[in-house]
Amino acid sequence: MNEPINSRQLLLQKIKNKTACIGIIGLGYVGLPLALRFLEAGFPVLGLDIDKRKTSMLMSGESYIGHISAAPIGRAAHEHRFEAVTDFSMARKADALILCVPTPLNSHREPDLSYVVGSLENILPYLRPGQLVSLESTTYPGTTDEELQPRIEQAGLVLGRDIFLVYSPEREDPGNPNFRTQSIPKICGGATQACLEVGMALYSQVIDHVIPASSTRTAEAVKLMENIFRSVNIALVNELKVAFMKMDIDIFEVIRAASTKPFGYMPFFPGPGLGGHCIPIDPFYLTWKAREYEVVTRFIELAGEINTAMPYFVVQRAADVLNEHGKAVKGSRILILGLAYKADVDDDRESPTYRIMSLLEQKGANVDYNDPHVPEIRPNREYPHYVGRRSSNISSHYDLIVLCTAHKQYREIDPAALNAPLLDTRGFFPDLPGRIYRG
Repeated sequence: MNEPINSRQLLLQKIKNKTACIGIIGLGYVGLPLALRFLEAGFPVLGLDIDKRKTSMLMSGESYIGHISAAPIGRAAHEHRFEAVTDFSMARKADALILCVPTPLNSHREPDLSYVVGSLENILPYLRPGQLVSLESTTYPGTTDEELQPRIEQAGLVLGRDIFLVYSPEREDPGNPNFRTQSIPKICGGATQACLEVGMALYSQVIDHVIPASSTRTAEAVKLMENIFRSVNIALVNELKVAFMKMDIDIFEVIRAASTKPFGYMPFFPGPGLGGHCIPIDPFYLTWKAREYEVVTRFIELAGEINTAMPYFVVQRAADVLNEHGKAVKGSRILILGLAYKADVDDDRESPTYRIMSLLEQKGANVDYNDPHVPEIRPNREYPHYVGRRSSNISSHYDLIVLCTAHKQYREIDPAALNAPLLDTRGFFPDLPGRIYRG
């Protein structure tokens, strides 16, 4: 007599034949590309988000992220393979629930897990045996087994038997044409060996290369290490930029020359500060957790101090350039080129441009911004007073123009034709003495 099929076997069977319904919680820069990938692979997808505007746009075949086409989602919705809702009771319909929600810092630079915990508590009443729960949000080691696991177990569900809990950090790079969700290798750690087996089975259906981690804590640490590596190295070149500028040496020329070494060197580039949801935030998740173990993470904290100080350096450079042209910051008209945190995308999360604009305005400047990817400033947590401000045209009636984001559209600008000096924080424009200034 055959043994009855258990929850794990049934879920693995659904994953294998692609009948498992995939629930994506949080339809932003991480969740939406992941939803598209699962749809592309042939899975039915349920999108869950607290923002009704997003769910309505998706069901109408529209996209709210510049580099992501909504056409595939529109087709899937028409074919009844995709649904985006704000009703979290629909979570009971999903066989896999993947959390792709923000993990910001609070005002004290401490982890804010309210979105993660809130999302889990929203779906908790609707969890059932035979589901996978995966957290993709970047966080400190221990989050999955300290925050998610106890809540799931308190609901009466047994990990590895009823529910399969994994941590698999996102590795999206918005706007990067060389990598897609499918081709970026993915880490997966499970709360139990059975959890890992199910998580690996699911992600292997849509990702070319999935790497198992020995635990959820290890997988969480992997993501932090990746981002801390970048933060520390960016801080290094930002510090070198300031030092070399004092010596009348162009940091960007130095980097280009150093990059000719075929071993033992990897180029990082300075800028006006750090932006995006990962690099300015994630390192502080580890510094906070390390304090619990009485460890002081000096490199991480120093890198954070250097990178956080860069907008102040840019503002001082702006004052120096204006002064060289016989003008003060107060009363000057300044145009900022680029509000997005990186080139050729519309992602303005944690963009240092906001801080630079705010600091210049505090000094009495009249500041406009131009960004072809961000025609209007959307709601954000840190600078709500900027919401609704619109992108201005590039014209010759400014006293200073400051390039903060190297959008390819700015290649069309002829600095010699502008009436104002241009402060270039990215090494974007070729040197033009008396017209282009590094900052």
